[in-house]
Amino acid sequence: MKELKCPNCGSVFTVSEDDYAAIAGQVKNAEFDEEVKRRMAELREKFAALEAASEAKTRETVQKRLAEKDVELSQKDAQIARLAEQVKSIASATQLELNGKLSQKDVEIAQLKAQLLRHDQQVQVAVLSERDKAKDILQAKDSEIALLKTNAANEKNAALMREQNMRDNYERELHRKDEMIDYYKDMKARLSTKMVGESLEVHCSTQFNSMMRPVFPNAYFEKDNDASGGSKGDFIFRDYEEGFEYISIMFEMKNEMDTTATKHKNEDFLKKLDEDRKAKKCEYAVLVSLLEPDSELYNAGIVDVSHRYPKMYVIRPQFFIPMITLLVQTSKKSIELQMQLELARQQSVDVSHFEENLNDFKDKFSRNYRLASERFTKAIEEIDKTIEHLQKVKNALVGSENNLRLANKKAEDLTIKSLTRGNKTMQEKFAAVKTLPATTAHDVDVEDSPSD
Repeated sequence: MKELKCPNCGSVFTVSEDDYAAIAGQVKNAEFDEEVKRRMAELREKFAALEAASEAKTRETVQKRLAEKDVELSQKDAQIARLAEQVKSIASATQLELNGKLSQKDVEIAQLKAQLLRHDQQVQVAVLSERDKAKDILQAKDSEIALLKTNAANEKNAALMREQNMRDNYERELHRKDEMIDYYKDMKARLSTKMVGESLEVHCSTQFNSMMRPVFPNAYFEKDNDASGGSKGDFIFRDYEEGFEYISIMFEMKNEMDTTATKHKNEDFLKKLDEDRKAKKCEYAVLVSLLEPDSELYNAGIVDVSHRYPKMYVIRPQFFIPMITLLVQTSKKSIELQMQLELARQQSVDVSHFEENLNDFKDKFSRNYRLASERFTKAIEEIDKTIEHLQKVKNALVGSENNLRLANKKAEDLTIKSLTRGNKTMQEKFAAVKTLPATTAHDVDVEDSPSD
């Protein structure tokens, strides 16, 4: 496992060797050139130091051997000088004897000269032999130096050839990438804006199905086609562990043509992506973007924008697969905690549902009780109104009975005398009637009775 440190928040997270190799493969070509230049400079310095050290060592060895030979020659010269001094001392000491014994001494001198000549020859031979050895040593060192120089030159040429080959490969790769860039630019120029965005979606879908589908055979990775909430993302990724959903990611892919007049920014799509994530109940949100191609922030790698919107990241397409891998590994470490949290949440939900049902029953019971009480009160009021109305009817009937009684009493008290009181004309007519025969009077009474 390798550790990576986020350049923004400073958090350290671990990745596998394969993910680390995939991320390391995204290193800039400029950094590769700098590494090549640095290594070539180190090789040049190494070869120069090696050559200088070899030459210095060879010179030192030759000088040492020459110094030794000079010392030996000086010792030989000193020995010859001592022998000459001895000869002179012997000659001076025995001059008298030599004068007496010239023939003998001449022979001895001749012998001594012969010995001295032989000794000189031996010394010269020794000197010549040592000088030849020194010359051989110098020639061997020269040959060794020449060989080292040749090897250094060969290694230098080989390094230059490797450097040239690396440069040629880099230039060919750069030319190939330039051709690909020109091809994609030409393709973008021919595509509509919708097709440009779809090409990025197809690229990411192909990358997932070719690289991640064997790793996550049971994972859900499909286009988000549910726009019932007013908007939708591009892809939703969900994976399960023992039937438990431990990770969910909402993906949004954004690209635009190079010739588009109004250039969008990544900031323009973060709010919508967060709303889509919440609407589809996803844990993470990832914007896969080719917008702002010259931005050093987004070109550097994975950009964490959780300070703006929770659990949201902005990446380039080359980090699509590593991003899924990192989030999956991070979420898998907390599966047990998530399961315990989900269990606690479900228990909490059950309690809250019980409380909600209880509160709902209380509310409905209170409402029904209130409605029944209101209707009961209204019925009592209607009964009271009815009773009051009946009381009024009763009072009206009682008042009518009194009026009828008074009317009956008045009817009973009504007489002709009372009617004709103060009316002389009527009194005279009734008096005249009374004087008529009985039958006539009876007829008059019968006819007049209705008027009464």
